[in-house]
Amino acid sequence: MPDLVTLMPLLMFLFICGVLLLGYPVAFSLGGGALIFAGIGLLTDTFDSVFLEALPNRLYGVMTNETLMAVPLFVFMGVMLERSRIAEVQLETMEQLFGRMRGGLGLSVIVVGMLLAASTGIVGATVVTMGLISLPTMLKRGYSPELATGVICASGTLGQIIPPSIVLVLLGDVLSSAYQQAQLDMGIWSPETVGVGDLFMGALIPGLLLVAAYITYLMLVAFFKPSAAPAAPEEERLQETGWELAKHLISALAPPLILIVAVLGSILGGYATPTEAAAVGAMGATILAILKRELDKERLWIVVRDTAQVTTMVFMILLGAALFSLVFRGFGGDELVQEFLQDLPGGVAGAVILVMLVMFLLGFVLDFIEITFVVVPIVGPVLLAMGLDPVWLGIMIAINLQTSFLTPPFGFALFFLRGVAPDSVSTGQIYRGVLPFVLIQLGMLGLLALWPELATWLPDQLYGN
Repeated sequence: MPDLVTLMPLLMFLFICGVLLLGYPVAFSLGGGALIFAGIGLLTDTFDSVFLEALPNRLYGVMTNETLMAVPLFVFMGVMLERSRIAEVQLETMEQLFGRMRGGLGLSVIVVGMLLAASTGIVGATVVTMGLISLPTMLKRGYSPELATGVICASGTLGQIIPPSIVLVLLGDVLSSAYQQAQLDMGIWSPETVGVGDLFMGALIPGLLLVAAYITYLMLVAFFKPSAAPAAPEEERLQETGWELAKHLISALAPPLILIVAVLGSILGGYATPTEAAAVGAMGATILAILKRELDKERLWIVVRDTAQVTTMVFMILLGAALFSLVFRGFGGDELVQEFLQDLPGGVAGAVILVMLVMFLLGFVLDFIEITFVVVPIVGPVLLAMGLDPVWLGIMIAINLQTSFLTPPFGFALFFLRGVAPDSVSTGQIYRGVLPFVLIQLGMLGLLALWPELATWLPDQLYGN
């Protein structure tokens, strides 16, 4: 029979999950639950207050972490691009370009969703934006509600994996600490490092493969079931040809593409840190909005307000997670997790499968920020100490959470789209529409598990890790 000390980490984790299910804010649930259990531990003499004394150093580390400064800058960049109607113009242009082919509008949604994901990195913003812009048009053109909603949800979740994703920024920072801790635990006193740039490079091939798989599925549906994805009427297709067509496409697509290439290229080429590149992106998005005459005082205020709200939420969760992590370790929770994972049948593969399953299920009730800050610091050092590649593990986690956010009945992307979809589209149609894309996601996870080189080859070639 386990004693009280052994049960405390599990009880604390279950308590906080229960509080979250009751609807309390995540940051306060994490911090408050940790303090309650720390108090119980002090009263029962099962917790050492020294762990709480380390909290100021943790908070100071968060405040001075240069990598995390990229978060508000990338959020600002994404919100600015969203508010300046750049995505809407892109979609209209792509729709006119591909409108003559069956499934052309759906193809446009996937491509623009990919570009928007690379611009914003925020799943909720991408799904809502694409839902408001494209869903009414797709339904009007005669698209199957299932296919239309599935395409929008799937392309919206690309913000999890397409760089510069905020998920990868946060995950890269957490995995960097976990990787160093794992190496120190193994007696390596000059540990190697893994950065956000490594994850960005590792995510490129899997992310582009997902986009290709989405497009392939859409084209197959359009070929075998034309009524589900009809072509646009002749009068709504782009009539321009030659140089006029080229100018139209360049004016709509080139500015955001140049911005994305500038941000990613500066990081991947080693010319700038993620934070410096994020600053370039924020300034570039502002300049684009000014050039398109889409920026006034009111819109600038909305962008700043939304950026402050998202950034505050991220850092409040980070502070609550830091307190939770300290108390969890104070009860010996990290040692219990390590022993449990190492004793699992199947060795490393068994441990990875279990962790991925737990994260997948937690993705139904927790956002990626909570999972990144709470779960990854607990299991990351253990898995990395087993010899797993940190870049591969990070991409597996990102795609796993992306799949979780897309899976009925609790996927976050489904709730975002349900909030902006017309009443004529039922929740059941949304659920049925995303199922093929969930299978594609699971297939991508399987491919990545069989061939880790899909995530590790590019960083190895560029950085020689």
